[in-house]
Amino acid sequence: MTPANPYGGPRSVALKQPSFARTILTYAVCILIAVILAATVRYFLIEPYRIPTGSMLPTIQLDDMVLANKLVYKVGGKPKYKDVVVFKDPTGQYSQLIKRVIAVGGDTVDLRDGYVYVNDQKLDEPYTHGKLSEPLSSSIQFPLRVPDGDIWVMGDNRTNSADSRLFGPISVSTVYGRAWWTYWPLKHFGALK
Repeated sequence: MTPANPYGGPRSVALKQPSFARTILTYAVCILIAVILAATVRYFLIEPYRIPTGSMLPTIQLDDMVLANKLVYKVGGKPKYKDVVVFKDPTGQYSQLIKRVIAVGGDTVDLRDGYVYVNDQKLDEPYTHGKLSEPLSSSIQFPLRVPDGDIWVMGDNRTNSADSRLFGPISVSTVYGRAWWTYWPLKHFGALK
């Protein structure tokens, strides 16, 4: 029985401090949970990427850091026209590249007089800032039908971009995710368009 408190209530009892080992264990469990959550987010949801080339200038600057939504294409979505995607570099020069989707499987791409046509419609591409789109490889013949399951990608900096004009269509299976936000440096912080 707890002795009576002279002020009318039960007497307070001092709480026992947790042991040093218990404190360390608690911190270790918290750190482990944080690491598991971070790895889950990075592997399944959002991953940061550094831009290795100037092929997307001025939309994205060289060495900018962007976030890519990895879940969007894993849950049934497919890359669509104007998406900015991060994908495995088919040339092997870089681990990944970032380009804009210009056409998807079943579309026909043509380059005429420096302009891009998809399904015989000239594209309105303000993000290129008037730079012309010339062929980069004599092995790719235009017009070209993009195979089902593939996409045609091009950099916004058309006069300085190794893209599908050089290596052809890429498989959707090589796409890591859709880039949607620049987070570093802070002066470029914001949504990608």
